[in-house]
Amino acid sequence: MHGDQRGYFLETFRKDLFFDAVGYEVQFVQDNESCSSRGVLRGLHYQLPPHAQSKLVRVIKGAVLDVAVDIRQGSPTFGKHVAVELSEENKAQLFVPRGFAHGFVVLSDEAIFSYKVDAYYSPECDRGLAWNDPALGIDWRLPESEIRLSAKDQQQPLLAQLTEGFDYGVDYYA
Repeated sequence: MHGDQRGYFLETFRKDLFFDAVGYEVQFVQDNESCSSRGVLRGLHYQLPPHAQSKLVRVIKGAVLDVAVDIRQGSPTFGKHVAVELSEENKAQLFVPRGFAHGFVVLSDEAIFSYKVDAYYSPECDRGLAWNDPALGIDWRLPESEIRLSAKDQQQPLLAQLTEGFDYGVDYYA
């Protein structure tokens, strides 16, 4: 990032550096953006093969807690998650590979969330995971009374109830 009294300039994606970081080629096909208010929790979402998606996510305005959960059966980190604060101040990004459920909660009054995906939305492959599954142990950093969910996200299954998904060791990028 380069900044001065006028503002800043930031490269948000560079194919060569991205390849060096993740070790394989990802071809993004679509950019998405959402605007949400404090307490809105979107997720935990994923798409099944053959329409599985990777995401490169960032925040343009505000702040979110961004979470990715490993749902690859047989993975040594199955059911574990990473949680990262993404904000307009830190300009951080998170890459969410295929085989991970993804979600975020808005910590600021409002957040504009941007993400690139490498596969188009497929309603028949759209799945989710319960945001509050005790087996995941996610600290969303807000009291449950402040969490606002869609009707769909209120009815997602627990990790132990997943019957279809991803297998560890399978190359979903081939």
